[in-house]
Amino acid sequence: MYDFVVVGAGPAGSRFARQAADAGYDALVLERGRVGTPLACSGHVSTDIWAFTPDGARDHLLQNEIYGARFHVGGPDSPEHPFYKDTVVSNVIDRVGLDRTLARAARDAGADVREDHTVTDVVEHGEYVAVTASTPDGTETFRGKMVVGCDGPVSRVRRELGLPEPGEKLQGVLGFALDAHSGNFVDVHLTAPKFFAWRIPRGEAGVEYGLAAPPGKSARDLFDRFTAEYDVETDHFCAGMIPIGPPPRVTAHRGFLIGDAAAQTKPFTGGGILYGMTAADHAVRTVDPDDPGTLADYERAWRTDLKNEIRLGHWVRRAYSLPESVQSVGLRAMSGEIGVHMDRPSSFFSTEHLRKLLRRA
Repeated sequence: MYDFVVVGAGPAGSRFARQAADAGYDALVLERGRVGTPLACSGHVSTDIWAFTPDGARDHLLQNEIYGARFHVGGPDSPEHPFYKDTVVSNVIDRVGLDRTLARAARDAGADVREDHTVTDVVEHGEYVAVTASTPDGTETFRGKMVVGCDGPVSRVRRELGLPEPGEKLQGVLGFALDAHSGNFVDVHLTAPKFFAWRIPRGEAGVEYGLAAPPGKSARDLFDRFTAEYDVETDHFCAGMIPIGPPPRVTAHRGFLIGDAAAQTKPFTGGGILYGMTAADHAVRTVDPDDPGTLADYERAWRTDLKNEIRLGHWVRRAYSLPESVQSVGLRAMSGEIGVHMDRPSSFFSTEHLRKLLRRA
C-alpha cells in the first residue's frame, strides 16, 4: 500500500513525488512511456524554474537566455513591437532533459518511478484506490491511499474519477529548425485564431516554431503557413493539447489532479510548468493520505495562490482577438522596457512596471 500513486512523470508529477518522498511518504509514479517523450511542450520558461530543480540542473539544461519579445500583428515582415528588460527575462531549456532531471530527483528522494506503465483503470474504495496498469510484465494493480492525476490534458485519472473537464482545449504544434541561432528575443505573432504563433531561438539547439489554435481550426495547416512565411523547414514535429481554464473541482474522494490534468496553466500562453509544480508543492503541504478531508485544503491552497493570475491571464488573452488596427495601436503605445514577470500577469500593476510606463509617458 503506497501513500500516493502518481500517474504521470511530467514536471508536476515528478515534483510532487520528490517533495512527497522528502516529506516521508511512500510514492509510486507510473509513466506510460519513457520519461520526457513524446515532446509536446515548449521549453521557454521563466527563470523561476531553477527553484524547482536539483542543484546544478541549470548547467546542463539551459540552452539560451531571453531578454524580451517582439510582437507582430502580421507575419515576419510586419512591424515589430519590442518588450524587453535589461536583464534576463526567461530561459530556453532542454524540455526533455527537464522531465528526466525531475524524475531522477524524485527517484533520488526515494520515490518509486516506473516507466512503460500505462494506467488503464482507477477505482476508488473506502480506504484506498486501486490503480491498474499495463506493464512490460503484464497487467498489474497497485493500491494507494490516494491517486494523483498528473497525466496531462487528456487525463485518464480525471475521466476515471468522474471529475469535470477543463474549460477549453487548444491544439498546440511545435517544430524545430536545427541551424544554431544566438538571438535573445522571442517573436510572437498574433496571427493564429484566438491565440498566437511563436519563434524561439534556442542557441546551438536551433530555433523552435509553434502555435496554438482552438478546435475547428487546422493547427497543422496554420503552422505550415507560418513556417513558410519564415521560409524554413522544420524537423521533429510535435503536437499536443493545451488545457485552458481549470474546472470547478479537481479533487474526488481519494484522488486529485495536478498540472495540465487540472488545467493549471496560463491562459495567455498555455504554459503550465511553473503553475503545475507550484500546485504540486501545495498538495504535499496540505494533503494527508490518511484523511480525504484534507483534499479541500489543497483546493483552497492552489486556487488562492493562482486564481488571480489565471483570471488576469484570461483578460490578456482577449487582446489576441481584437481587430488588427486596435492591436497595432496598443502595441505601439505599450512597447519598450517592461517590469512584467512572464508567469504573473498581476505584475503588470507592479511598481516596477508602472515606473517603466511613466518614463515613456
